[in-house]
Amino acid sequence: MDGLTERVRAFAEERDWQPFHTPKNLAMALAGEVGELLAEFQWLTPEEASRVMADPEAGARVRAEIGDVMIYLSRLADVLGIDLVEAALTKLDEAATRYPVEQAKGSAAKR
Repeated sequence: MDGLTERVRAFAEERDWQPFHTPKNLAMALAGEVGELLAEFQWLTPEEASRVMADPEAGARVRAEIGDVMIYLSRLADVLGIDLVEAALTKLDEAATRYPVEQAKGSAAKR
């Protein structure tokens, strides 16, 4: 993860994009990229969606959109000083407490 963060940071710095990479702008760009990812699945059935990577063209588009999401998420976290892996692990620990296996297994219900 550190390598990706450093490469994205260098990419932005080489282009003097720091003034544009405010948390607000990066969050909005991230939302836009997530929207583009969602568009790849919008009209697919659940079965088609689960097989999307088997289609070379659709799979390439999904892979590219996930790449864009990851880049913007990495850049946003870097600008905010958030360790993405630490944040995700903390959130997962919280979810494990909120949704213990014996109560949540096989259920999509929110608590």
